[in-house]
Amino acid sequence: MFGQVVIGPPGSGKTTYCLGMSEFLTSLGREVAVINLDPANEHLPFKCALDIADLVKLEDVMELLKLGPNGGLIYCMEYLEKNIDWLKKELEKIGNKYLLFDLPGQVELYTHHNSVRNIVTQLQKWDYRLVAVHLVDSHYCSDASKFISVLLTSLSTMLQLELPHVNVLSKCDLIQKYGKLSFNLDFYTEVLDLTYLLDQFKNDAQFHKYKKLNTALVDIIEEYSLVSFITLDVQEKESMLRVMKVVDKANGYLFGDLEERDLQSLMSCAVGAEFEYEKIKDVREKYMDVSSEPTDMSDDDLAQGVGS
Repeated sequence: MFGQVVIGPPGSGKTTYCLGMSEFLTSLGREVAVINLDPANEHLPFKCALDIADLVKLEDVMELLKLGPNGGLIYCMEYLEKNIDWLKKELEKIGNKYLLFDLPGQVELYTHHNSVRNIVTQLQKWDYRLVAVHLVDSHYCSDASKFISVLLTSLSTMLQLELPHVNVLSKCDLIQKYGKLSFNLDFYTEVLDLTYLLDQFKNDAQFHKYKKLNTALVDIIEEYSLVSFITLDVQEKESMLRVMKVVDKANGYLFGDLEERDLQSLMSCAVGAEFEYEKIKDVREKYMDVSSEPTDMSDDDLAQGVGS
């Protein structure tokens, strides 16, 4: 049995992704079930096959134990871990379907706390082939400090969960909502030479105070060399297809004959390999102001993918 563990910070579009991916996969003939494991999800835009609210509710936990939202979420996931047999029985009722697990947005659950990792590990022992889909709001690319923070969070999550991992820049239709990008999009998706990001802080007095720390953080990200991103606009079927192909490759899902025919009919093309530029060209052409992208760059910059 195959599935996706959908994670990411609050507001990154996890629930919207689950809805869009569920509809997209269903249109291809894949039987899909959405599993809501986010106790803070009160107004779901879809009918879920399994809801953690049937076991524990965040509102009740906060009221009874006098906890805040963050403490309440941690308690709920610990409670789910202790009652893992309940999850197993409910999943058995769903049968052999492709599963989309919608998880909470509290970052600490994936970078420091162990309950989600233990739950995922148990799911794997039950022979669920899972891949983590980590959504990050793409407008963070317009702020160098936020992007470095996103990279650290993504890396920590990858190491903590120990799952096949796909990092996704979501909401790409809003990628320049808070300003134009300093570099071309592939700089951010491929996570190229991050020393260029450090140059963005030259006039920042606080940065000079913590220059060694920031340099060390960037070095850690580059030394692991694990983080890269794929872009996503959930309203575009080409974008959904691209993410689906990467996810299916990560967890080993193979198309059935019927699904393959439906896929080619839907897309009017065969599913094949893409050049790197093909992965980002739709976002660049539709949502970015490419007329002012830097072109007068040195050969070294161009070699790093910074120039156009």
